[in-house]
Amino acid sequence: MKYAIIIPDGAADAPIAELGNKTPLEAACKPNMDAAARNGRIGTVRTTPPDFSPGSDVCTLCLLGYDPAQYHPGRAPLEAAAMGLKLNASNWVMRCNFVTIIDGKMVDHSAGHIKDNEGRTLLQAVTEAVGNAGGVTFHPGVSYRNLMTLAGADLTKVKTTPPHDIPDQPVKNYLPRGAGAEPLLDIMNKARAVLKDHEVNLVRRQFGENQATDIWLWGQGKPKHIPSFKERYGISGAMITAVDLLRGIANLLGWKNIDVPGISSYHDTDYAAQGKYTCDALDNFDLVCCHVEAPDEASHQADFTTKIKSIEAIDEHVVGPVLKKLKTFDQWRLLIMPDHATQCATRKHHEAPVPFLITGSHGKSSIARAYTEQAAMESDLHIEAGYELMSYFLTK
Repeated sequence: MKYAIIIPDGAADAPIAELGNKTPLEAACKPNMDAAARNGRIGTVRTTPPDFSPGSDVCTLCLLGYDPAQYHPGRAPLEAAAMGLKLNASNWVMRCNFVTIIDGKMVDHSAGHIKDNEGRTLLQAVTEAVGNAGGVTFHPGVSYRNLMTLAGADLTKVKTTPPHDIPDQPVKNYLPRGAGAEPLLDIMNKARAVLKDHEVNLVRRQFGENQATDIWLWGQGKPKHIPSFKERYGISGAMITAVDLLRGIANLLGWKNIDVPGISSYHDTDYAAQGKYTCDALDNFDLVCCHVEAPDEASHQADFTTKIKSIEAIDEHVVGPVLKKLKTFDQWRLLIMPDHATQCATRKHHEAPVPFLITGSHGKSSIARAYTEQAAMESDLHIEAGYELMSYFLTK
C-alpha cells in the first residue's frame, strides 16, 4: 500500500463578498481535487482541540495522528528539531520573528517576507547587542522565522501571542506577560534599538518595503519525546516542505526530509518540483507528505486572488501528478486537507473544522461531491478528535 498526503496550508476559508460569497476553494478551478473527492469520501475534521489555538504546530500534529494534549511541546521546540538543535531539560526555546510594528500596531508579521540573507544580517546585529547574558542564544532560520534559546530561565507562567494572530492590532496587550516575562521584554527593547537604523532597514525603507522594526518572541516550550510514526503506525514516511516547523515535526516522527530545489513558502514556489519529488519519493517510502505553505501566506496578506491561484497551482502541479503516480500502484490512498483554516477577511487562522478528502483503491461515498467547505459539511463524515483521522485514513 502507498499513501500520499497533500496539505494546502490554510486553504479553507469563509465566504468572501468579492468572490460572490464563495470561498477561495469554491472559486478556484481545481479539477483534480474535485475528481478525487467525487471518487472518494469527503468530510470535516477538527484539528484544533479544546484549549488550543489553531496554529500549524497543533493542527499538523493532529493531522498526522498525534494528540496535542499528550505530545505538543510548544511551537518553537518543533522548529528546533528541524535545525537539529540539541536542547537539554533546562533549555527553553522560543520563536523569534522579525516583524513590522508601526505606531504600536502589528503591521506585518513577516517584515515584508524579509530575505534570508537580510534576516541573518539583522539577527547577527541583535546577537551582538544582546550578547549571551542570561544564557540567550539566537539561531537564524528562514526569512523572518528564527529561534532563541534560553538556558536556566523559567517561562512556565509566561503568556505569548503569535504575531500573525494580531494583524493591524495594538501590540501592547499581546507582549510577553506574566512572571518571568521581564527578561524577554528587555531583549525585545534592545533589539528594537539596534534595528531602527540598521543598514538593512534603511535600504528596505528606500525601496518602500516593510522594515524589520522588532523581534517578536513567542511559542516557547521545552523538548518532549514523541514516538516515531513507524512505532505508532508501522510504516515509513517522508516530508516535502519549505517550512522549518513541518521539517521539525518530520524529524521527530522519524521521517526523511526531502530537499526540493526552488520551493518556498510563497506563491513563487516551484509547484511542479514539489509534485515531481513527491511522485519520485513514493517509489521509496510507504507514505509521502507534501506540504504547500502558499495559501496560508496569501491569507495572512488578505490576498484572496493569490490564494485562489495557489490552490489552482497545487491542483495542477501537485495533485494531478501525484494521483497519476499513485494509480501505478495496486493499492493506494490519498488524503488532501489543510491543517487549519486561514481567513482572508481576518488574516488569521481559524479553529473551525477543515474539509478533508480521501480517495484511493477502495470504496467511495454514495454521494459524489466536489471538494469544498460546504460540501464537506453536508457529508455525514465528521471527525471531532482530529488525531483519529490518521488511523481512519490508513485503515478504512
